Amino acid sequence: MLPSSVGERLDRLAPDQRAAATAPPGPILCVAPAGSGKTTTLVARIAWLVATGADPSGITAVTFNKRAADEMAARVNAALEPLGLAAGAVRVKTFHALGREILADGGESVEPLLDREAVLRDMWPDIKAGVVRRLDDAFSRLKLEIGVTAREVATDPEPGPIARAFLAYESALEDAGGLDFDDLVARSLRLLEARPPLLRRWRERCTHLLVDETQDVDRTQLRLALLLAAPDNRIFLVGDDDQSIYGWRLADVRRVLALAESLPSLKRIDLTVNYRCPPVVVERAVRLVARNEERFVKTIRAGPVAEGRLILAPDGSDETARIRRVIASWPDDGGTRAILARTNSELMPAAAVAVEMGLPFRAARLRLLTEDRRVDAILRAAGGAAEGAAEGAAEGTAGGTRALLPLLVDLARRGLELPDPSPRATSDLDRREMDEPLPVETGDLLAALVGWAAPYGSLPELSAAIERHRARISELRRDDAALTLATAHSTKGLEFDHVAVIGLDSGRFPSARSLREAPEPERALEEERRLAYVAWTRARRSLTLVYDPASPSSFLLEAFSERELGLEPAAS
Repeated sequence: MLPSSVGERLDRLAPDQRAAATAPPGPILCVAPAGSGKTTTLVARIAWLVATGADPSGITAVTFNKRAADEMAARVNAALEPLGLAAGAVRVKTFHALGREILADGGESVEPLLDREAVLRDMWPDIKAGVVRRLDDAFSRLKLEIGVTAREVATDPEPGPIARAFLAYESALEDAGGLDFDDLVARSLRLLEARPPLLRRWRERCTHLLVDETQDVDRTQLRLALLLAAPDNRIFLVGDDDQSIYGWRLADVRRVLALAESLPSLKRIDLTVNYRCPPVVVERAVRLVARNEERFVKTIRAGPVAEGRLILAPDGSDETARIRRVIASWPDDGGTRAILARTNSELMPAAAVAVEMGLPFRAARLRLLTEDRRVDAILRAAGGAAEGAAEGAAEGTAGGTRALLPLLVDLARRGLELPDPSPRATSDLDRREMDEPLPVETGDLLAALVGWAAPYGSLPELSAAIERHRARISELRRDDAALTLATAHSTKGLEFDHVAVIGLDSGRFPSARSLREAPEPERALEEERRLAYVAWTRARRSLTLVYDPASPSSFLLEAFSERELGLEPAAS
């Protein structure tokens, strides 16, 4: 007989959720589409395991990032409180935090924990942001994807530039007596493999292992999970191949698709209902993502009480005009709203509109144009160029209306050298939880500033306007704002009442740049398609898709007919 709190919790589940939550222990893959209640199912399974005799100290749940870990821990604690268990009775960790605990338990040093970018900038003070990103990616691939150590790399008689940089970086870590975030997982895996008593102890703590967001794990994280679960393989993996969008963070959708090769007795249980989105949103989002070849065949349908709208918004105006119209179209119902874009730079016009309209907004990972201190360097360079052009001319001519825009355009054309953006701040184990792989580039910043400067007649006027804008942003940026501005990458796991996805234009979404630079363009296109699916399925009441009717995204053409998109049929 189950405790009443657990029985009532299970009774609230749909049949597919209950089947997953109460499946006999063993290797299980729960395929959980967007809005299907995966966290509800995970929490119910943990409560059911405890209620049916599992030792809480032998249950471990692993999540992909700290935000998810905090949310799950709070919900697990609430579910287990009626069973008389104190908060923290069940271990809920990110992979990095779990690795850190394993290393500490094995007597290995876990301090100081060093940020890779800070180390690289200390080693090479003049290093550019692009080089930092390339080395960061390469080092993670060496540690997590290939699984090699500096000692192994050093055996190469003719190391290339990446290998030499890696050896220098690892030497710097060793000199500092520290480790980086990738080491937390990579070293804990090697330690467990080398120390059978430690592995036995941790297998007891992971008698029942639950892994959230399995589609996002890298190769080493999956190896760690499978090692801890063996040999009994009481592992419950939750994931959605259609939401695998972090290839640039070493996730690979083929990993979740091929789990049965590592776990031959794996049982797959599908959650089939998207309870979040209106039926029309579910239908079109599924139609889009079903074009992918690398995915499970599955059924995804809308919830029985879901309702809402999908609005196609063809608009050939400039970005700010498009965004104003979107905001004006939303009902005044007190609901949460989000404007989503493919990249951070595409959100700048949305922020400008929010400031212009006096709308409080959240944009946690977005550094707006006027907040970017590289703008100050641009203005100083423009001022210097203006002074040079003014030599021998009448006083004030260079700062006049006719000179400002040409000065900025000329700086952009000449490729002004600017200092790199400030290194990212690191406050916890989530330094890799970025919202997009590419920050705003200097060229994009200059182009945006040229557009921003159009109404102003002189550099002093522009500088004063930027300072006013910075002050206004400080007033309007609020964590409790109803309006969120975010990239599609940063919103997985979130939901909003009203969502607008902007920039669904050819070359922008899917990103022509990402496809052009990808070693496997077809696979990159499938990931872009999954990213659009994630963005579309954040909406609870309404989804607005904004596009230029002269050049709509190929994804719109896959999900809608030309007639629905308001396009003229091609002449016969």
